[in-house]
Amino acid sequence: MTPDEEPHAPPPGAGPVGPMPPRRPGGLLQRIDKGPIQRVVAVGSGKGGVGKSSVTALLASELLRRGLRVGILDADVTGPSVPKLFGLSGGLVDRGEGIEPAETPDGLRVVSSQFMVEDSRTPVIWRGPLVTRLILQFFGGVNWGPLDYLFIDMPPGTSDVPLTVFQTIPLDGMVFVFSPQDLTALIVRKAMNMARELHVALLGVVENLGYLVCPHCHERIEPFGPSGVEAIAQEYGVPLLARLPIERTVSTLGDAGRIAEFTSPELSRLADAFVAALTTQSTESPTVL
Repeated sequence: MTPDEEPHAPPPGAGPVGPMPPRRPGGLLQRIDKGPIQRVVAVGSGKGGVGKSSVTALLASELLRRGLRVGILDADVTGPSVPKLFGLSGGLVDRGEGIEPAETPDGLRVVSSQFMVEDSRTPVIWRGPLVTRLILQFFGGVNWGPLDYLFIDMPPGTSDVPLTVFQTIPLDGMVFVFSPQDLTALIVRKAMNMARELHVALLGVVENLGYLVCPHCHERIEPFGPSGVEAIAQEYGVPLLARLPIERTVSTLGDAGRIAEFTSPELSRLADAFVAALTTQSTESPTVL
């Protein structure tokens, strides 16, 4: 989708989803009110290919199973994957009280740019300002309703969208996802440093795809080499929330749009550690490393 395909040309200074929010003295954007959302948490890595969206989807699904109200804002506008993981399709509608999020059969609410294209293979070809306005509309212009947790699945990089999210959306914290490679650690550190500089609380780190267990001899194998995530957690003074193994079932269920069905002891421990980290953060002053 390109800007030229929009049904109405945006007015000067506005994108296809409306104007930017007002600015504070000095030119900084004002933060958007959370409304009935209790906790807003970003999940990012700064790098693609580490399974960040899968971790977001799995964590959201685990909390939903515990009776909590959960939503996911898919902020990866040009490479959305959350709808595919949950088997969601179709468009978004506005019944006069804001855009209605898509909803899974078990009640998870999702908004994504994937719902704005008729063909899933159609790319969203927008410049940065239009993408950031869409993210703001997805947060402030969606009728999320009361939620206990809204997860923001962040795109790779440290440019327009992360900057907009950090400066305008009232985050309660951020979780960073690694895979056990030095290159990944290098890129994720950049994203963590960006969050630190913009005073976003770092809730903890998750290592994904860190190991696999042989189904025959049950030996634990580290195909990408030894993990360094504990050292990184210590470096930044944050908890290691989980080390998640390579699970073929996750890929199979995700491809089938049924990722919400996946459960495991490691996932349950991740949810416990996440809730504990967020609870600790909420009782302390914001962490500025």
